[in-house]
Amino acid sequence: MQRIGVFVCHCGTNIAATVDVKAVAEALGHEPGVVISQDYQYMCSESGQNLVKDAIKEHNLSGIVVCSCSPRMHENTFRKAAAAAGLNPYLVEIANIREQCSWIHREIATATEKAIVLGKAAVAKVHLNAPLTAGESPVVKRALVIGGGIAGIQTALDIAEAGFDVDIVEKEPTIGGKMAQIDKTFPTLDCAACILTPKMVEAAQNEKIHIHSYSEVADVKGFVGNFTVTIRKKARFVDETKCTGCGLCTEKCPMKKVPNEFNLGLDNRTAVYIPFAQAVPKVAAIDPNYCLMLKNGKCGICSKVCSVGAIDYKQQDRLIEEKYGAIVVATGFNPIKLDRYDEFAYNTCPDVVTSLELERLMNAAGPNGGTLLRPSDKTHPHKIVFVQCVGSRCDDSKGKSYCSKICCMYTAKHAMLIREKYPDTEVYVFYIDVRAPGKNFDEFYRRAVEQYNVHYIKGMVGKVTPLSSGKIDVQASDLLSNEQLHIDADMVVLAAAIEPDKSARPLATMLTTQMDTNDFFTEAHPKLRPVESATAGIFLSGACQGPKDIPETVAQASAAAAKAIGLLCKNSITCNPCVAHSDELMCNGCSACEKVCPYGAITYQDKEFRMPDKTTAVRRVASVNPAVCQGCGACTVACPSGAMDLNGFSNSQIMAEVDAICK
Repeated sequence: MQRIGVFVCHCGTNIAATVDVKAVAEALGHEPGVVISQDYQYMCSESGQNLVKDAIKEHNLSGIVVCSCSPRMHENTFRKAAAAAGLNPYLVEIANIREQCSWIHREIATATEKAIVLGKAAVAKVHLNAPLTAGESPVVKRALVIGGGIAGIQTALDIAEAGFDVDIVEKEPTIGGKMAQIDKTFPTLDCAACILTPKMVEAAQNEKIHIHSYSEVADVKGFVGNFTVTIRKKARFVDETKCTGCGLCTEKCPMKKVPNEFNLGLDNRTAVYIPFAQAVPKVAAIDPNYCLMLKNGKCGICSKVCSVGAIDYKQQDRLIEEKYGAIVVATGFNPIKLDRYDEFAYNTCPDVVTSLELERLMNAAGPNGGTLLRPSDKTHPHKIVFVQCVGSRCDDSKGKSYCSKICCMYTAKHAMLIREKYPDTEVYVFYIDVRAPGKNFDEFYRRAVEQYNVHYIKGMVGKVTPLSSGKIDVQASDLLSNEQLHIDADMVVLAAAIEPDKSARPLATMLTTQMDTNDFFTEAHPKLRPVESATAGIFLSGACQGPKDIPETVAQASAAAAKAIGLLCKNSITCNPCVAHSDELMCNGCSACEKVCPYGAITYQDKEFRMPDKTTAVRRVASVNPAVCQGCGACTVACPSGAMDLNGFSNSQIMAEVDAICK
């Protein structure tokens, strides 16, 4: 006979303000098998846990139900309390009467009635609960970092510092990411390359770090502590082990009018190229879309001038398979495309540029050698207009509804640098409002206004029109003076919104992690687990989770590394015993469960069965690997014969809950 204890939490006023907790405790006390039912203000507190422990011992409880917040918050807390009192932790059931009840209702009577129903469902399930024993799985002492920007580099360095091997997979020919394209950083105005390139070199020289540049993740299988990842190393047609980075091939290549991606198409490069001077690894790559030898078999000059024989026109993509204990996602961001913003004349006027393009125009390694010149005629601009929030904080059909966070600060930085180097240049900034919440950010913005005399105008730019004179007419509104303005500018700079890298969505599918509607990776909990994904063993670093500046990115990178190190330090991890299993007598071998399993935990095998007439028959049946299964339950839904079931969430338990709700 079952002896069940019920404990109802007030959660301060989170639950008690909407739910009559005493009435819930009293009602559940009359359910079959319940021998004790009581309420307490904070069940998750030490006193509340002791209340549970004492009740288990005093009443010899065979199962407990805690009516409180989401099991994601405190299920593990109460399982540990039960285990400490000698009760199997998987005989604990949580009835979520906070998120699913008190927080979504306003009427006490309605919320109380629903809380009682949720409690009854949990009691019905506990009647059918069985003790489960968690197994263990070994942890591979190696980490994978996907993305080689500043977030990925910092994460890899921290993990390597702890003594673990770590691989960086970067889709570009070099690590460095967006920070490598930036000229100066706010709020200190120090050189971005001067603080980034030492980190890049440190990563390359660290014997624990292995850089797979010009590579992508092709497939991910497995589970926390034991991921199997397939990496596609794209053919760069240059042998990395031989190339010395001398650059002679880039000098002699006759195909010299290839748009330079690193400078955002503002100048040209050759078909064989090294992205920038401080590239890591400093190895050339051949662009197959422009190389004459690869396209039509004519040329081969780079091969002839390469003294070490590094050029290999027959090189093919190759796949590498490696095992990892932890994976850190650091896929970064990109500015949005401005094709739909015709009102700003971005596609028709070369002197309308994005903020990142301005970074390259002002950079000493950029197309103009650090001199700010108009792209159209290479003359010095005397009047520049900055337009804030282009694609940010707007209608979803037009752009992004969220704030891109970094635009206000980098615009202030650009304005200050221009005014400092070119005092004869007037700078106007049109803004909705200035957001500068970081350390010393507001002081930095006020320096731009007070010390550098940048004209900040609260208002929106309605239209940008190129004029035959070479000027650009900027039509805008000044909301404070309620005036319509026309400014004849030489250049217009658009602070474009940022969005996750395009690789994020397919990668999330491979990793079985969650994303929000904007394709940013979703953390397990925004406050308590900000660098972990909901999928165990997958951690988040940098702007893949949301817009961030460099200091915040580096801080989160180290936090993600710390979480990964905590996992890698373990020799084994406790497996979830709530895994699927197959009733071989009912299984018809249809493979439906195998096809829907996202973890590859289900295989099929031929098994002999003894028939009633004492003959044997061989049937194909499903077999579940409990070390790989994560208990998602997809197979139990897909199985047409009902052979697949889930420990702790069996079909009979689920139906018992449904019956209790429907009474």
